[in-house]
Parts: sequence; C-alpha cells; structure tokens
Amino acid sequence: MDFVRLPKVELHLHLDCSLSFAVASRIDPSITAEAYRRDFIAPVRCHDLAEYLTHAEHGIRLMQKAEHLEWVVWDLIRQLEEENVRYAEIRFAPLLHTREGLAPAEVVEIVAGALLQGAAGSNLEARLILCTLRHFSQAQSMETARLAERFFGGAVAGFDIAGDEAGFPLASHIDAFRYARERGIPCTAHAGEARGPDSIREVLEHLRPARLGHGIRSVEDPGLVQYLKQQQIHLEICPTSNIQTGIFDDIGRHPVGRLYQQGLALNINTDGRTLSNVTLAQEYQNLSLHFDWGREHFLHTNLMALDAAFIPAALKEKLKAELREAYRV
Repeated sequence: MDFVRLPKVELHLHLDCSLSFAVASRIDPSITAEAYRRDFIAPVRCHDLAEYLTHAEHGIRLMQKAEHLEWVVWDLIRQLEEENVRYAEIRFAPLLHTREGLAPAEVVEIVAGALLQGAAGSNLEARLILCTLRHFSQAQSMETARLAERFFGGAVAGFDIAGDEAGFPLASHIDAFRYARERGIPCTAHAGEARGPDSIREVLEHLRPARLGHGIRSVEDPGLVQYLKQQQIHLEICPTSNIQTGIFDDIGRHPVGRLYQQGLALNINTDGRTLSNVTLAQEYQNLSLHFDWGREHFLHTNLMALDAAFIPAALKEKLKAELREAYRV
C-alpha cells in the first residue's frame, strides 16, 4: 500500500517541533547535519516527556524573527504536501516567539499570514491551534486565550494546553479555558501522556476539551475508556512519540489497536515530525505492520479526524467526500 499517496488528516502537529534540516540550516548556516540530528531529533528512547521536550528548544530559538517564522511555516506546508496531507491543524505557543522583540499578536499575524499564503493554490487545507503551556502563569494562559479569540475564525481554529503534564499543575489554566469555551473557541488539551488516567479526568473536569492530545493512558482505566466513548471525546494519538517518551516499550505494545476496536474516536498523528523523526506515512506503515491495519482502518480514522476537526461542517463534508473517493480506488 502506498501510504504516501493516500490522502491524510493530521490534527496533532507542533510547528516548532517540525523544522526540516533544510529550513534549520537556512536560518542558521552553522547547523551541520550532525548537529541537527543530535539537537533537533529527540532520542529514540527518552527518559521521560521532559527530556523529549528539551529538543523543541532548538527549533524555537530559530523562530524569533518574522522572516524565519514564515520560512518554518512554508517548510512544514511543503512536508505536508509531499505526503498528501489534505487537512492539518498546526499548533504552537505564540508567547515563545517574542525573544527578539516581536509582540505575541505579531507572531500570530505572521504565522497565520504565512499559512494562508503557503497553502493557497495547493490541495492542503490548514488551520492553527494556539497553545498555552503547563509552565505558563495564569496571566500568560489568559493572554494566549485572548489571542485565540482575536484571531479566531480566520487561520486560527482552536486553543490547547501543552508542555510537561507531570511537572506542572493545571490550576493556572482553568480560567483561560473557561474564557475560550464561553466565546465558542474549540478546545483540545494534552493529557494522558506523561501522567495517567487521573490527569485525563482532571483535564476533562476542569478544562472540558472536545479532544485530548494523546489521551493514550486512558487504556489503564476501563471506566474512563467507556466515558470517553460515550462522550465522543476524540483522541489525537501519536504512536512514535509515545514510544520515545517511554509510555510503552515498543509499537507492538501500543494500545491504539485496542482503543480502535473498543470504538473510541481517534486518529493518527506525528506530534513533532522532527522531534520524532517520522512522517505520517511512516506512522501508517508501522500500524499496518504491527496491527494489520488496511485501507478501511485509515479511512475510518481520517473520517473520525474530520468529524473532530475545528472547521465548518461544509468543509468537513467536502474533505470526507474526497477521502472516500480516494480510498475506494
């Protein structure tokens, strides 16, 4: 099966974790291929999520000028087009890109403009999700939520919380999520990655997201799995990343197959294409090899992704029709 040519949907994709060597070395010509592999790509086996996330800093430091932000966006669009991703939601934290004088609103304007320009005339539909981070203060979270409100309806489609789930509490972010929900901004939230089912339950109770970034450790609590199914909480699953951060020993032990069979809404994502050194086609190949997934599985997960996507119903139906036709051949 040619997984590269199959049309795909990606809902969980970090901009600052997906810089190719081409764009990284264009921004900083001193970066060699060896340094790129060492610094930008996380180890195959990290000690934990916190170690994995340290490698994101190498991309973030290159994304502090308007021109460089544009280059990174266009580079990622190229990567997505090369493997026929038809719809993508790209997330990033605007407050991380202000070190050299850009204001947070300027950052969003630049990234949104580059996304719209880069995707124009292509087969790719893409939107942005703005992230607060676990280590941010209450004020920083609220500032990010207000940015999501300001730019919502154009390139920006939603609000998220990411970062070290095990290292920082949730309390500082509850107000920002309430603010976003009350203004009709769709929300997703990282949970059930570095911590277990207790973290997922806490996020569901206090943040009330429509989707969970990862959510994979829900498998440890059958009651929670049933709740997620009943409430149609979509899981943005990133198998390779989950192995890197030590949640599971190898892809054969990953519970994505069981959760799929149990009827949960889920789809497959790369998380960070550079950090995890993986494409979406390679993720599909791995699931095909280890769980015997075929066209019907990937069509179903992509249709579920579109059901959960933060876009208007008419665009969802258009993209669904295109996928059904492509997977039927």
